[in-house]
Amino acid sequence: MENFGDKIKSLRRKMNLTQEELAERLKVSFQTVSKWERNASLPDITMLPILANFFDVTTDELLGVDLAKKDQKIDEILAEFLRLNTDYDARAEEFIINAYKTYPNDYRIMDRYMWYMAGDYADNDPEKLLARKEEFLSICDRILDGCKDTRILLDARNMQAKILHAEGKTDEAIKIYGDNFPDWYQTVHQKIEQLFAKDTDEYRAMNKRNFYGLIDFAVSKWVRIYWFDNKLTLKEKIEVCEKISDSLTTMRKENDDLIFAVLEHRFLTEFTGRL
Repeated sequence: MENFGDKIKSLRRKMNLTQEELAERLKVSFQTVSKWERNASLPDITMLPILANFFDVTTDELLGVDLAKKDQKIDEILAEFLRLNTDYDARAEEFIINAYKTYPNDYRIMDRYMWYMAGDYADNDPEKLLARKEEFLSICDRILDGCKDTRILLDARNMQAKILHAEGKTDEAIKIYGDNFPDWYQTVHQKIEQLFAKDTDEYRAMNKRNFYGLIDFAVSKWVRIYWFDNKLTLKEKIEVCEKISDSLTTMRKENDDLIFAVLEHRFLTEFTGRL
């Protein structure tokens, strides 16, 4: 550990960070970082794995942290967080906060932490977004500066747009989406379908799969057109949805086509789910 200070200094400079910026990221004082780099003191042992993960170093550079093992560990952390979050377990928040403290420079952890603290992707509370605006935008900047994962990069753009909308700058938010996100015709499913010639079994299978997927997506929005119409009373919403449901049932009975059965089933599932 005799060259620990020089290692820290070198790794910090590679990331274009000042001592003050490194201290802020690690939640320690500037004086602490200065002492490390001057070999005047060593970090507490609990700080060493945090430093190793922050700088994304190899076993030869700091503490013998094996990057393959690190990735495996993060996979396990994210899987456990998904389980806790899916089960609405009260421990999910503390779990992802601790994961972010331990791996503050891992883009997957940063992404999950940011969106959990924001309340996920939909129905975001503007006050909650603005209360953490500086923190979230800092995470977005770090992701956009170094991450190579397209999904996480788009998540960062999404958060930037969410914050702009919360600030009342909706036109700027929409521009971010227009400049960075694909339209309906550029989706992964559409592109896979276009791999195959139209006279092949593969094309027909993918086309059918996409069609049913679009039905699922469109019918969900169909129900919401009425369900979130504030001009309608609850009774009127139910009456409209029941009328549509009855019509789909009639169409399914009169037409020997799976499409109508899928429409009926999906509409009923979304409608009863709302009830």
